[in-house]
Amino acid sequence: MTMIDHIPVLMIVIPILASLLILLAGWYDRRFCYPISLITILFQFGSAIAILLHVMQEGTIRYSVGGWAPPLGIELVVDSFNSYILAAILLLAAATAFYARRSVEKEIGPEKTVSFYVLFQLLITGLVGMTITGDIFNLYVFLEISSITAYTLIASARRPHSYVASFNYLILGSIAGGFILLGIANLYAATGTLNMADLAHLLPASYELATVHAAFLFLMIGFSIKAAFFPLHLWLPDAYAESPSAVTILLSTAMAKVSIYAMFRILFSVFTTAYIIDTFPVTGFILFIATVAIVAGAVLAIAQKDLKRMLAYSSVSQVGYIMFALGVANQIALEGGLLHILGHAVMKGCLFMVAGLIIYRMGTSRLSDLKGVAKTMPISCAAFALAGASMIGIPPTIGFMSKYYLVLGALEAGHWVYAAVLLLGSLLAVGYIWRFIEIAYFGDHHGDHGEDHQTRAREGPLSMLAPIVGLALLSLFLGVFVEAVMEVVGPAVSILLGGA
Repeated sequence: MTMIDHIPVLMIVIPILASLLILLAGWYDRRFCYPISLITILFQFGSAIAILLHVMQEGTIRYSVGGWAPPLGIELVVDSFNSYILAAILLLAAATAFYARRSVEKEIGPEKTVSFYVLFQLLITGLVGMTITGDIFNLYVFLEISSITAYTLIASARRPHSYVASFNYLILGSIAGGFILLGIANLYAATGTLNMADLAHLLPASYELATVHAAFLFLMIGFSIKAAFFPLHLWLPDAYAESPSAVTILLSTAMAKVSIYAMFRILFSVFTTAYIIDTFPVTGFILFIATVAIVAGAVLAIAQKDLKRMLAYSSVSQVGYIMFALGVANQIALEGGLLHILGHAVMKGCLFMVAGLIIYRMGTSRLSDLKGVAKTMPISCAAFALAGASMIGIPPTIGFMSKYYLVLGALEAGHWVYAAVLLLGSLLAVGYIWRFIEIAYFGDHHGDHGEDHQTRAREGPLSMLAPIVGLALLSLFLGVFVEAVMEVVGPAVSILLGGA
């Protein structure tokens, strides 16, 4: 085995050891916690890029943990699909790590920074493990690691509403975990294996069993809750709005996308298209719910009076776009869906970073208090406008390109009405994005309490501003140079449609 073959397991082992090192270093001097976490995440991101380049040139990487060969042993598998997801989530994790230091110091307090960075590191490690494991029970274990740390990090804001949001997420997340575990148990009862590739090989002989159908429904419900797929999104608005800004960014970008990845992986690589289209046809139902999610999420976002809560509800709509691709389930639509996973992570990461910076400077995210904020925070608001344009789908941004592929896929499948609803969702996105832009650029900051907040507002520190500008520009460059991204997305979709 070459060194590159060992990188997947090192991306899990080294960060776990780093989280222990953060704890030990924090006892001596808490100032060491942030550099250790940042260096570890940068190592993971660099490794993800190296793995992506290797997989695109040489093919799939397989690593048997402990030397035990699958299906008895746990296998780590990195192909063109999850190497793409891995690079995307670690890109946002690295951006969040750069952004987090000043935000964490103010929102959480220095006395809690040690525990925060330990949990922050474990959350990212859990997401990496979910992405690269080839064992379905191992996926559940990493899911629980990331979920437990997420519940705690949401409550780390130490406000009454954040405690309630964390508890609600704990309850619904535990229900989701229970469904997922039941689904895995049913699959094991039907096949006697937990290795995903082995499951895909053995399941066709058991497609007609009620046990397999129950497993499919349990897994779909569980991961729909985790991915906040409408109407199972009830935990999301409070969790995003009440958690510390750095936590919100990571939850809305990396964690949400890994949950969607897990759903796609199980549906296409375990059950395969033969099951979800022919044996247990569910794509039509998913397509209908996805279109409802696109419209309902956007309408709810327009109705909000708080910037973070508005962006939280818009995530419900954006998850609908990704699930729309699953409902159409052809090559072009799935390419659009995978493109939107990356695009939405970049766009929403930038938007939540701007919201967090506004909170950092002004102490509020109420829209009524943000009148004229662009006058004193011009770079941040310009970045919001650019990322917002991508969220709407204005060319040549990444948001436009992903929706273009989604519409083409829907038209190719003959879903004209659904394609029209998708376009309607983009028009509704104008409503909530323009609402902030109008307040920030054209609002009179001398009205109400705006003057007090305005005197405290100024552009943010470089450590927070740099990732904001970087993600805003990336949402543009990814659209302009989309051909390079499609060279990765195309093979990833081919793997999904080809099965295991």
